[in-house]
Amino acid sequence: MITEEIASHVFPDNPPPFAPAPWARNPHLQSIFASLRLRALGKNEMVENAGDIILDGGNGVRLLAFHSTQRLKNPKALVLLIHGWEGSSDSTYILHTGRYLYRRGCDIVRLNLRDHGDSHHLNEGLFNGTLIDETATAVGNAAGLAPDLPFFIVGFSLGGNFALRLALSRNGMPISGLKHVVCVSPLIDPYRSTVLIDRLPVYRYYFLRKWKRSLRRKQELFPALYRFDDLLHINNTMELTERLISCYTEFEGCRDYFNRYTLGAGTFHDLATPVTLIAAEDDPVIPADDVRAIGGNSLLRLLIQRWGGHCGFLDPFPFGCWYEELISEIIEQAVE
Repeated sequence: MITEEIASHVFPDNPPPFAPAPWARNPHLQSIFASLRLRALGKNEMVENAGDIILDGGNGVRLLAFHSTQRLKNPKALVLLIHGWEGSSDSTYILHTGRYLYRRGCDIVRLNLRDHGDSHHLNEGLFNGTLIDETATAVGNAAGLAPDLPFFIVGFSLGGNFALRLALSRNGMPISGLKHVVCVSPLIDPYRSTVLIDRLPVYRYYFLRKWKRSLRRKQELFPALYRFDDLLHINNTMELTERLISCYTEFEGCRDYFNRYTLGAGTFHDLATPVTLIAAEDDPVIPADDVRAIGGNSLLRLLIQRWGGHCGFLDPFPFGCWYEELISEIIEQAVE
């Protein structure tokens, strides 16, 4: 549990509960609208001031990112954003949150995990959820873009899973300058969440469509390495995962693969930096019980809301966002 003494130093006061209008509380409405492009329409100074960069992930791995620096004032912090599975640096929730924080004086780095966004050509190997070492190396190099600024990480869904692992001490050496990690609807148990996705036709179709498009792109770029034609007819996420694992990895099946990045109750004894985790009771694909099970560290704060869906928390619906103000408050307290 978080003691009052520790919490007063590392966490701002808990925000008022997320309480959207009754008609906007449906979890699927919240989840789907969170990714709709209309929320990202309008002027975006963060994008206008962005430059693309290649971050070294070690061992020849290269990850694409976009770095937006303040033009008219000195930045107060550097914030790195990590998208969810089959999202990218241009996902709506990334653009929306990045714009919000950029307007409040932060420099922003929008990271693409391997094979996400327009980055399939950068590495021969396929993406998988266990690739924390290359991500940690790249994120450490991103922090080095502004070594004098306090550094923050915000991750969404699968990106939240990566962010939680980045918050752990890595051989006793946490990422330089890292002040706080915020995770929105983070993936905790990938096996359970894959089962839930397959039970929900809209979500299954959404992820499979984007995943298959990504696999086709990888095959086009590396035809000598990948032939996915016999797999692309599969319309079940778990089955496609199993087939890809058996054909192109050394994991011993789905269970072995998913266990490698499942976050259990004992995972966070080595937590190296404060973490705020935001989740919803009504998330269609991330059970709130999974989130509760990882508690028990004084540097880990769980904010589990009654409503919000998956990476939603939209209020006023659909353009406002409850967690963005909270992230801004966390940054303000840390930099003071």
